[in-house]
Amino acid sequence: MGKVYIVGAGPGDVELLTLKALKIIQNADVILYDRLVNEEILNFSKKDAQLVYVGKEDGKHTIPQEEINRLLYKYALTYDTVLRLKGGDPFVFGRGSEEALYLSERNIEYEVVPGITSAIAVLAYAGIPVTHRGISSSFRVVTGHEAPDKENSSIDWESMKADETLIFLMGLHNIDKIMKKLIEIGKDPKTPVAVIQSGTTLNQRVVVGTIENIVELSKDLQPPSIIVVGEVVKLREKIAWFEKVIQYQNFGI
Repeated sequence: MGKVYIVGAGPGDVELLTLKALKIIQNADVILYDRLVNEEILNFSKKDAQLVYVGKEDGKHTIPQEEINRLLYKYALTYDTVLRLKGGDPFVFGRGSEEALYLSERNIEYEVVPGITSAIAVLAYAGIPVTHRGISSSFRVVTGHEAPDKENSSIDWESMKADETLIFLMGLHNIDKIMKKLIEIGKDPKTPVAVIQSGTTLNQRVVVGTIENIVELSKDLQPPSIIVVGEVVKLREKIAWFEKVIQYQNFGI
């Protein structure tokens, strides 16, 4: 019986992959990977590794989560090293915990390897810190998949009135509803907002606006995108750096 590694591949930039993750990728017999994993990372796998795509798009799984769980179990019965590779961190809206529970219930050995979460790294590449002294002393990471008008929501919207940084992952398709909900609970419509597409990659795009106009300003962006709400967004104007890196690379500097 083999071992399953539930591993975070980071937010997109290949160089943000951890050394531990790299070592496991290089030795894995089977790799089940998600859509948000930079496929350049798969080039580190050994030649005879079996690569299995199990990603999802717009909330639709190519393979249902229950089937992914069963695949992990099946491969663990056959191969020594099975890798479940996820974008970002496997325990931040990555269903890594569900897979760990499934394996634990079946006495399959597993290990979880954290990855750099996009919730922090993508903002950093956009020149937006999640906290800043005198501006924001806390931040909240919220799923953007759940519609704000959903009955029996598990999201405590009312508590978002505080002056903390709000980070919505996978929320571009719900951005209109999210902004309306923030206004509804009393957030100032002039509160700064940024939407970051394909963060940490050379395809990164950043649009900055406010709660009241960001929907219109970001209409041409595509997933994967992250939404950040809060005064820290204003700091981007002075500390944005990644665009300069891209410019230098484009001109061969």
